[in-house]
Formats: sequence, C-alpha cells, structure tokens
Amino acid sequence: MPTPPPTGPLVTRDAIASQLRLLGVKAGETLLVHSSLSSLGWVNGGAVAVVQGLLDALGPSGTLVVPTQTGAQSDPAVWGNPPVPEEWWDRIRATMPPYDPLITPSLGVGVIPEAVRTWPGAARSAHPQTSFAAVGPRAREITDGHAPDCRLGELSPLARLERLGARVLLLGAGYDSCTAFHLAEYRIPAPRVEVGRPAAGGGWETVTEVSITSDRFDELGHDFERDRPVVRGKVGAADVRLFPLADAVAYAERWLPLHRPREEDFHHPRA
Repeated sequence: MPTPPPTGPLVTRDAIASQLRLLGVKAGETLLVHSSLSSLGWVNGGAVAVVQGLLDALGPSGTLVVPTQTGAQSDPAVWGNPPVPEEWWDRIRATMPPYDPLITPSLGVGVIPEAVRTWPGAARSAHPQTSFAAVGPRAREITDGHAPDCRLGELSPLARLERLGARVLLLGAGYDSCTAFHLAEYRIPAPRVEVGRPAAGGGWETVTEVSITSDRFDELGHDFERDRPVVRGKVGAADVRLFPLADAVAYAERWLPLHRPREEDFHHPRA
C-alpha cells in the first residue's frame, strides 16, 4: 500500500525564522525551546532546518537552549515503559554505560534537541539525567556547573536561564513539557527521593533528590496563560507559546502549593 502524501503545510527554514520574528522572538535573546517536529507540518530539512530557523531568528548574539534529558540513565527497578525482568536488574546496573555529555543521546524530548546537542559548538550540561544543551555565546555560562544532585533546581541551567531573563518557547509542545515549572518544585515543600544511576567513574550510585513530577502541569499552564501575558501564535501548523521563564516559575511557586500540595518527606522509589 503506497504511503499517502503529506498533508502539509510545507515549512521551510526561512518561514520558521520569519514566523518566529513576527511572534516577537528577538535577535540576541536567550530562548529555552520545547518542541515537536511533527506538529509543524512537512518541514523541508527536518529538525536541522528547525534549528537553523531558530538560530536565524536569534542571530549570532542569541543563545538557543533545549532539554537533552537521558531518562534511561536510571534504575531499571523504576522502569515502566517498558519494564524489564527483575532478574536483569543487577546486571543492568553493573554494565550500564555512564553518562557522557558528548555521546549519550537524548531520550524522550524529540529530534530537535538531538540536533542541537550534536550542533557544531554546542555545550551540554553535566547532569546524567536532566541535561540541557545550548548553542550561542551564552551556551557555556548556562550549561556549566549543573550539579549532579540538582536535576532542575537552583544549581541547574534553569536557574541560570531565570537570572539571564530567558524566555520559553513552546514550539508545538504543551505545558506538560515546560521544564521551567520544575524549578518551582525546588522552592516549595516537596518530597525527597533516592535516584539511582551509573556513576561517572564506574559502578552504581544513589543520590537524594527533590521528587519532581509534571503531573497537572497542563492545568498549571492553562491558568498561567489565563492570568499572565503569553504570546500565542503559529509556526507552520504548530501552536506556539512564548513567555518569560521567570514569570512561569513565579506563577508555579504560587499555584502548586494550592492546587497540587505535596508532603515534604522522604520516599524510596519502588524496588
């Protein structure tokens, strides 16, 4: 059976850049982008063209940042999509390659972040599970110093982006993928959890971390957009949102304790 033709629209690098500029993306700014390639339509050049369009809009003095998370760098005991047999767990822990920012691929964040991660001159942060990659003059400033026991908190690129006045671009992605909301989880009462992963020097390590979850982030985003200035528009066929990262964090700090309170205690992950 032949593959049906694409429904479009046909999207090009130039169109992406011009539509981003019309939305208000400014040359020289710092932009944290959460993205979905498939939402845009038929992109001539795929993820590479999207990254080129973003960089065109930002100009040589702007910095593009994306999440390059690596959820597979985790304890097989908590895997659920899919789970693996319990009799494999010890062997997996003993043989899992440790995180290497140069070669460990991103997982679950789409193909656009993977294109940024491998872009010439890209910098990537050191956290083995929740890294960010960046291209531009502020890339090192944003990605350096990502503490190994601070996934998305004060010692992560999110806090650096907040201080730099960065904005968030949801490019066909929903608020459930908005990592900025997680920074708020570090500033309100939250459970702690043990997180297992391969150690950089070999073997297995466990660190204590703030427990993070994107549960109800879609509702949080709905209310944020209702109450705060959010630029809304289209790039290709994709719905787009553009807003200051600091606004999102501040709003989530107030919203989460009211609508999704969590006890500040210690939880062991399922074993």
